[in-house]
Amino acid sequence: VELVESGGGLVQPGGSLRLSCAASGSTFSNYLMSWYRQAPGKERELVAAIISVSGSTNFADSVKGRVTISRDNAKNTVYLQMNSLKPEDTAVYYCCARNTYSGRDYWGKGTLVTVSS
Repeated sequence: VELVESGGGLVQPGGSLRLSCAASGSTFSNYLMSWYRQAPGKERELVAAIISVSGSTNFADSVKGRVTISRDNAKNTVYLQMNSLKPEDTAVYYCCARNTYSGRDYWGKGTLVTVSS
């Protein structure tokens, strides 16, 4: 599966962004979709994940209440809506697709989010 992220950019503290990840090349509903981020000098960390069938979601404590994740299986796209952004949210955000049968992970190239005044 190929993943292409979009929607990153520069935003002021307190602002919002919606990231999108478009998938192609495989059956989208077979994948658990996640967003990760990696800030300069830090390890990559999970931001949010969403299961295909149930739509159940999981969020990092650092973003709970500020971030929502959703998916449109008809459009093969997963979204990350981020509100009340903070400077510490600055990072490259990566989309990840995990095949629920093989367990293999596929990654996009990332989109940069910069939160700064």
